[in-house]
Amino acid sequence: MLYSIIMAGGIGSRFWPMSRREKPKHILPLVQGTPLIEATIRRVLPLTPLEKIAIVTNDYQKRRITRILPWLENRNFIIEPVGRNTAPCIGLSAINIYHHDPQAVMIVLPADHIIEDDDVFRQCLQKAVNVAKAGDCLVTLGIPPTRVETGYGYIQRNANVEGFTDVFKVKTFAEKPNYETAERFIQSGDFYWNSGIFIWRADVILDHYRRFLPELYDQLKEIGDRIGKSDYPRVVKKVYRSTRGISIDYGIMERAPTVKVVESGFGWGDIGSWEEAYLRAAKDEHGNSIEGEHVLLDAKNCYINSPEKLVAVVGLDDIIVVQSGNAILVCHRKKAQKVKEVVDKLEKMNNKKYL
Repeated sequence: MLYSIIMAGGIGSRFWPMSRREKPKHILPLVQGTPLIEATIRRVLPLTPLEKIAIVTNDYQKRRITRILPWLENRNFIIEPVGRNTAPCIGLSAINIYHHDPQAVMIVLPADHIIEDDDVFRQCLQKAVNVAKAGDCLVTLGIPPTRVETGYGYIQRNANVEGFTDVFKVKTFAEKPNYETAERFIQSGDFYWNSGIFIWRADVILDHYRRFLPELYDQLKEIGDRIGKSDYPRVVKKVYRSTRGISIDYGIMERAPTVKVVESGFGWGDIGSWEEAYLRAAKDEHGNSIEGEHVLLDAKNCYINSPEKLVAVVGLDDIIVVQSGNAILVCHRKKAQKVKEVVDKLEKMNNKKYL
């Protein structure tokens, strides 16, 4: 069977102040008025029926998701008691899927990505599923880069996989680079953006946990033994108290010897920052993207999103201004990735009314 696992536990802190705990990014109506998570679900429905779609999140966000998508059922959710990064999140989903079907193929994808061509997206996914079925490998989707970008990770391809077009062995993964390094990646012609979308069999990924994250694997086994039992929620909470947070990229993907990448040109974007929102938005003759009342004088290449208050910008270029509720963000476009640090600081200050 084919399952789709949708990761929806984060709050999208780089999208603050619009994305907050009460209304995280994936439930914002950013796809033609549709919440990102709903667009993600409907995008995979032609491949996996609704009963084979699982959303990994916490109880708090589950209530908010079901409020906007009441047609989802309890069986559509896998609950984490607390976020521990992507490796525990994906491992928890894998052990649950493995319990029902050890050789099931899993599509793992974030809830908050923008996809421009759903048909091509599904074609790329189907190709990746075929690769995953054919061998004990891990598969990801690589996006041909369209610009020098420091906000994404990169994947370097190696030799072509025999029998599959546009499928390559992975040579290396690279974390988010500085501008000069990203420029070299683009010029080399053999790097993709890392989409964070994965495809593999449940038994194969769990074997990789056993090899590369043995402590987490033992914890997943403890959880797996209680699936379907009355004490399952209690055991998950107990295990997660001692679970170490680690990303799937660092914990497994960068270390696994059998990773394949499918070249995927379906128009992809991780709306992970306001800079990405600016790049995708319509602009006036001065390069400004504006939503809400405004007065701009000698301002160019600015992003203004203020649905409730008038914004005046005088003599500034490349500035982001976002007003949402009780908070206003002002930052340079080149510093958009640092908005997460504002959220981190507010958390340290325990200033919950702005979170």
